[in-house]
Amino acid sequence: MYRNDKVIRRSSEPFKLKILAELTTGKHTKSELCKLYSIAPTTVNEWIK
Repeated sequence: MYRNDKVIRRSSEPFKLKILAELTTGKHTKSELCKLYSIAPTTVNEWIK
């Protein structure tokens, strides 16, 4: 999907849970996870909510 010439990706529930699990265990910081998986920090913040 596209919005204003940007690709909108939909993440699966298991993927979101994997990222949040890595964040809560302290394996990686939020910024490291965002770079590693090419996710915007605001996206991760939304998943946390």
